[in-house]
Amino acid sequence: MRAPLRAVAFVLTIGAAALLAQQPGLPNRPNSVKFGVIGDFGDGGKSEYATGAMMGKMRAALDFDFVLTVGDNIYGSERPQDFKIKFETPFKSLLDNGVTFYASLGNHDDPNQRFYKPFNMNGERYYAITKKNALFLALDSNYPDPRQLAWIEDQLKSSKAEWKIPYFHHPLYSSGGSHGSDTGLRAAFEPLFLKYGVQVVFAGHDHFYERIKPQKGIYHFVVGNSGKLRKGDITRTALTASGLDTDRGFLLAEVADDAMFFSAVTQTGKVFDAGCIPRSSEVSSSSSRMRCPPPTAPGQAPPPLPKAPSAAPKPAAPGNGR
Repeated sequence: MRAPLRAVAFVLTIGAAALLAQQPGLPNRPNSVKFGVIGDFGDGGKSEYATGAMMGKMRAALDFDFVLTVGDNIYGSERPQDFKIKFETPFKSLLDNGVTFYASLGNHDDPNQRFYKPFNMNGERYYAITKKNALFLALDSNYPDPRQLAWIEDQLKSSKAEWKIPYFHHPLYSSGGSHGSDTGLRAAFEPLFLKYGVQVVFAGHDHFYERIKPQKGIYHFVVGNSGKLRKGDITRTALTASGLDTDRGFLLAEVADDAMFFSAVTQTGKVFDAGCIPRSSEVSSSSSRMRCPPPTAPGQAPPPLPKAPSAAPKPAAPGNGR
């Protein structure tokens, strides 16, 4: 059994000097794993379209290959024309440029979404994808039955991936006034996450963004503001490291060796939360692999993020990792 992570995330302080569109503030290194995260988005409204448009603009700076969805992919009716209005058109620029979406199911989603080809679920309620040194587990938090729990344990136990990142709809930890932490799901999932060295978890359901302070060494994100928004719903508790319940947005992330950089971005392109999560506190300081920058003293400007060498060739587009 691997010991829980004890390292602390390096977090960039971004206030009035918020980064603007086309500048997500990530290293953008060759051969890293670059992806987006969206949740609670599929209502076909103007805000969803704004989110999709901004993600398309951001991709000009960070060439991410895929997007994880943490559920509530399609609200309301799910006729063929609804999938076009509520998914295909808002994210057309990404789809046209070969970005792959890997969906998980929310409580508002018909389970038959697993047969919709652009969601890449291959008919499964839960599934695994591997991207280089990272394992991603799309889970169905609506039905955490014994069969799924056994499958999760088998996937985590057998994987040789350095990073293990589950994503699903209902958050194990959340400061939401309307929903909040799902303690029943936590009792089912968390022991397995701790036992097999999960570092990061993405969820949605609460219609805002929240980065949770590490819980038993695991970093949790709620990304439920990509279309829907519940203003004023974050009840500030000891859980909250950063939160936004006044604007819609998405998350961009980059796994580079022993570091996972992240930037939370609004639909207008402002980065309002960013930082770096270490893979493990056991990584040697003499390692030549990329690691999180050291934390700075309060009031000091953070060091610049490492940049990719300008002459580095662009890697070939990866497959779907299945």
